[in-house]
Amino acid sequence: MKVMLMGLGIIILGLSSLFIGAADMQLQAILAGDTDALTIFFVSRVPRLIAICLAGAGLSVAGLVMQQVCQNRFASPSTTGTIDCAMLGYVFALVFASNSNSTVTMLSIFTFSILGTLLFVQFLQRLKFKNVILVPLIGIMYGNIVGSLTTFIAYKYDLVQSLSAWTVANFSSVLRGNFELLYVAIPASILAYLYASRFSAASMGESFAKNIGLDYKKVVFIGVVIVAVLSSSVVMIVGMIPFLGLIVPNVVSLFKGDNMRKNLPFTAYWGAVLVLCCDVLGRVVIFPYEVPISMIISIVGGVVFIYLVMRDKSNA
Repeated sequence: MKVMLMGLGIIILGLSSLFIGAADMQLQAILAGDTDALTIFFVSRVPRLIAICLAGAGLSVAGLVMQQVCQNRFASPSTTGTIDCAMLGYVFALVFASNSNSTVTMLSIFTFSILGTLLFVQFLQRLKFKNVILVPLIGIMYGNIVGSLTTFIAYKYDLVQSLSAWTVANFSSVLRGNFELLYVAIPASILAYLYASRFSAASMGESFAKNIGLDYKKVVFIGVVIVAVLSSSVVMIVGMIPFLGLIVPNVVSLFKGDNMRKNLPFTAYWGAVLVLCCDVLGRVVIFPYEVPISMIISIVGGVVFIYLVMRDKSNA
């Protein structure tokens, strides 16, 4: 019954997303074979819906994996510098490979994401005191340093406008032919599911992982690669979506417990649902104009983050 309700819920949200927008498109026109309606539907609305679901599910799964790798439930791509490193990779590609294609840009974003995340994880492993709030605090500081460097390079090479377009996530520019990179979220999420038990063991610490015969460094590296791939693809196509990888895994764990393999499908589902809800809301608040989805998720994510912190009395 729950699965049916979940499926019905995302179908309703999906249909709402397909038929809400500045361009007037009626179901009757599509069924009648109207050329303009069919073009809008298959070139813009359907790709946008797919991109929303893939981005929401992918970033949420990335957050869940990051929390296991960092052994902290407040870790996510947006609180450990992963997304900031991806932005640095994007600017680096614009500066030093301005005439390159999107493949080179994606490789640059991915490389900077994985190297930056590995650097942060290595730094965490050297810390003797890992307070639940200290880890994301250090991650946010680390991300700000990387972000400042990115902004400096953007100013130096007159790329501020290009950078600004990526710092505010918006699905309005998603069209058929320019979003397919987000499909990497599917194999990456499957790999995360297959390695779920290993990630859970790694979250108990390096000593515990080695005692049960687990190659700790290999598992951490695979986790970082998954996080980097998912985060990079979203940054490349949509832009920065803050807090998503933080709030969804935590909310799911409140209701489902801490079994990663059990939680991963629900995390992906509710990530897609949350982004769908925020996108639909952003399209109707000041219709026919749109509010960028990153603004809405920032508000929601900030409130949930404060609640999660205050929920633990020792941290409050």
